[in-house]
Amino acid sequence: MHLSADHIKSLHKYELRILQSIEFLMGRFSWVPEEELVRNTRLSANEVHFRISKLMEKGMVKFSQVPYPGYCLVFNGYDTLAIAHLVKKGIISALGSCIGEGKESRVYEALGTGPVILKLHRIGQRSFQTVRKGRNYLPEKQHCPWVIASHFSAEQEYMALCTLQNHVRVPTPLIMNRNVIAMTYITGDRLSECTLDNPKEVLEEIFLQLQAAYKRGFIHGDLSEYNVMFDGEQIWIIDWPQWVSPDHENAEEILDHDLETITKFFSRRYRISSDMKDVKKLVTGC
Repeated sequence: MHLSADHIKSLHKYELRILQSIEFLMGRFSWVPEEELVRNTRLSANEVHFRISKLMEKGMVKFSQVPYPGYCLVFNGYDTLAIAHLVKKGIISALGSCIGEGKESRVYEALGTGPVILKLHRIGQRSFQTVRKGRNYLPEKQHCPWVIASHFSAEQEYMALCTLQNHVRVPTPLIMNRNVIAMTYITGDRLSECTLDNPKEVLEEIFLQLQAAYKRGFIHGDLSEYNVMFDGEQIWIIDWPQWVSPDHENAEEILDHDLETITKFFSRRYRISSDMKDVKKLVTGC
């Protein structure tokens, strides 16, 4: 189910309070018992029960009888908390349509003082354990539900965007809350969706952008033709949640994969060959 602007707009203040309480209590419970919600929200049992039923209708909360009766947030509920915060802060005034969906995120158009992009990080429940093992920013020992883990993914990308500003062409981050990053709208198309008139120059510019990121301690970690955009004049590198630093134990392997993926794309589509040793030396400086 996609996020509904109407559902967010019609949210009752008690429903928002219950969402916030479930979020807080998910730090202690895999499934939050209803009596805990009554205690935490200080609402009557009847009010909590009624409001939870409304939240379930809106696809924001899930109920389970196993291993005990309780509730948890689903992504629409977590997204709603973040977007409600952005509205309160005046960052956005209207939510548009979903314009992109990947394995671990959804991207929405929104309106603030101008066009805004909202990236909603969504680390899937099935892939969570795999993601947790592969990303050192997720805590290993404490309880960390997969919905909440998406916050850490957003935090990772937000850190990269903030640090790389004015050094690498990346979207400008406006604010982050929970699993959502609001950022500037980038016009243009992914490399996978456009035909370049000057592909060799574009590829060389990608290498220079990767070099600038490397100098500041960032290796993209998931580079491909799907997360490099071209606006007709210059390229923009997007999607940074999987970045690693050059001193990461697998940094060389990850960098090699990034470079091989993007050079293979240019070789396949534009018949441009690249010497991987020279490319790697350019990016790393050694």
